[in-house]
Amino acid sequence: MNTKIIEQTQQIIDKAFALGFSDVGISEAQPLIEERKKLEHWLSKGYHGTMSYMERYIEQRTFPTLLVPNAKSVITLLLNYYPAKKQNSNAPKISKYAYGKDYHHIIKEKLVELLQFIETQHGAIAGRGFVDSAPLFERALAVKSGLGWIGKNGNLILKKKGSFFFIANLLIDIPLHFTNPKPITDHCGTCKKCIEVCPTQAILPNKIVNATQCISYYTIELKAVLKDKHNPLPLNDWMFGCDVCQDVCPWNKFSTPTKDAALEPYAEIINFEIKDWLNLNEEQFKKLFSKSPLKRTKHAGIQFNLTQAEQC
Repeated sequence: MNTKIIEQTQQIIDKAFALGFSDVGISEAQPLIEERKKLEHWLSKGYHGTMSYMERYIEQRTFPTLLVPNAKSVITLLLNYYPAKKQNSNAPKISKYAYGKDYHHIIKEKLVELLQFIETQHGAIAGRGFVDSAPLFERALAVKSGLGWIGKNGNLILKKKGSFFFIANLLIDIPLHFTNPKPITDHCGTCKKCIEVCPTQAILPNKIVNATQCISYYTIELKAVLKDKHNPLPLNDWMFGCDVCQDVCPWNKFSTPTKDAALEPYAEIINFEIKDWLNLNEEQFKKLFSKSPLKRTKHAGIQFNLTQAEQC
């Protein structure tokens, strides 16, 4: 590859770090046939539950060029969200990714700025940024770019960095220098801690997660009206999401607090006790968490989860 492309690629990587991204990897925009087979098998088992959106846009997931015509490069970007502060010990538990503001908005702004920077290098290009907003195999793309490997719990894991990262992608129609000269090695070895401690046995062999048995699915994705018909799961005091499989992962002993001020935890999430959440009315909830991932479950969902957690 010519020197100019290598230099331009390094400039993009440097800009991504300047924008606050924690890690950057670049891979070729190729079809993801094996990932498609795994997804279709997962869907055939019904492990997606009510997440019908997982059944859509299979072709776009497989062929990145359907999302960006003539796409040649995939820039995979990670943003560390591991918090410096932990919740009150009397608080119903919330997944760490939801401590602060909704990451979609935070990362999208960074992606827009990065794409604009690339255009200053190359002129008008075709490019799109994605943060859980399009049918992409983002974890597989992260592996292909050399950033890490997929753990037994289905999460992307980075050597000596852990797994508390958001993943974003930027597809562009220009060639870049790819960062993964050889396949990434799986460093989970014989460790099965995530499988053994999962409260609901949602983690299956071969890095498969049955979402319908996952606390995160139950507390976030599954609507309250359906939870009444669903066998209650042992929520273990989780009100929104679940971090058990990540908390026990040996690689997460290397996790370091995020440096992104926009991800600073809400004071309420850190300090609220169970009684505070139970006494929170809908108007107060909307005012406090209008820019939080918690709004996805809504006030009614949070209250229902609290009730379920107390019963389990």
